[in-house]
Amino acid sequence: MDFPPVAIVGRACVFPGALSPEELWTLVADGRDVVTSVPPGRWRVAPEDVRCAADDEDASDRAWTDRGGYVRGFERVWDPEGFAVPARALAGLDPLFHWVLHCARAALEDAGDRRRGATDRPRVTAVLGNLGFPTAEMSRYAESRWLDPALGEPAGAAPADPRNRFMSSGPARLLERALGIAGGAFSLDCACASSLYAIKYACDQLHDGRADLVLAGAVNRADDLFLHVGFAALQALSRSGRSRPFHAEADGLLPAEGAGMVALKRLADARRDGDRVYGVLRGVGLSNDGRGRGFLAPCEDGQRRALTAAYARAGLRPADVSLLECHATGTAVGDLAELRSAAAVFAGCRDVPMGSLKSNMGHLITAAG
Repeated sequence: MDFPPVAIVGRACVFPGALSPEELWTLVADGRDVVTSVPPGRWRVAPEDVRCAADDEDASDRAWTDRGGYVRGFERVWDPEGFAVPARALAGLDPLFHWVLHCARAALEDAGDRRRGATDRPRVTAVLGNLGFPTAEMSRYAESRWLDPALGEPAGAAPADPRNRFMSSGPARLLERALGIAGGAFSLDCACASSLYAIKYACDQLHDGRADLVLAGAVNRADDLFLHVGFAALQALSRSGRSRPFHAEADGLLPAEGAGMVALKRLADARRDGDRVYGVLRGVGLSNDGRGRGFLAPCEDGQRRALTAAYARAGLRPADVSLLECHATGTAVGDLAELRSAAAVFAGCRDVPMGSLKSNMGHLITAAG
């Protein structure tokens, strides 16, 4: 068998407007738009000092909007107790770390492993997609060390925690220790494809017999100010402040933050163990654009190759597909490329609904898969 099937036996998420998979389902079913303006204090500068007019072509160090997908209310579900590290050790860390720990533990518990405080899960591994950008707490640490002294400003009342320097590899390492992931954990950054690459590598570990259960997912809690200013510099940020994938008037993306995690097992093992199976992965298709139109320009041929490879491995035809969840960021170039690649693969097929979660909450970057 080219791709032995893999079962999804656990799931968890922290997203804008949805702190659980059940809340996410309701949000999508209700067609809600949870995009808002940036929460007060998040940018550490007044948003009006960053925003510029939508028709301002010189957006250097500026952004046309502060709207995006922001997580709220996480403190209602976050429990720092019950990990294999003391709760006090988690204080001072950026929410990035907390979201990862919460989702990993919730996915494990959803998969039936409710051993809080366990220090040894020998046949469990984890693969985490994580954007290698500074977090808000990393930025605060850097400002406290270099900017404040240069400006002659007094140190803040609460010193920034230096552990937040390790925003790239730190969350996976902490996950490994806090949940006793004895099989190992690592981070990867494949930009917007990170969560799907994490799942692909998780399947590889299951197929190779290196693990019996793998936690796979991704997180984005990068400093949102950097994302807005950065996407404006790339001419990719929405000028209207609206996330409208595939819409004729779409004018760019809106960044969002969040985390998602699934627990994966070989399907045969899940059936043997009597696990609840949410879904089955029967094929994965990867491709790369090679020498295409440019580093940031999507390639229709590459997307088509990935779709074709996935269906071939799964033993499916495009006509067997009943729903196509798309990347669809709301950028004119990206959406058009995706529509063309889908049209090529699904030529002759009828009644294949298409959608994109970005219409509900914006672009989750590394967690967008």
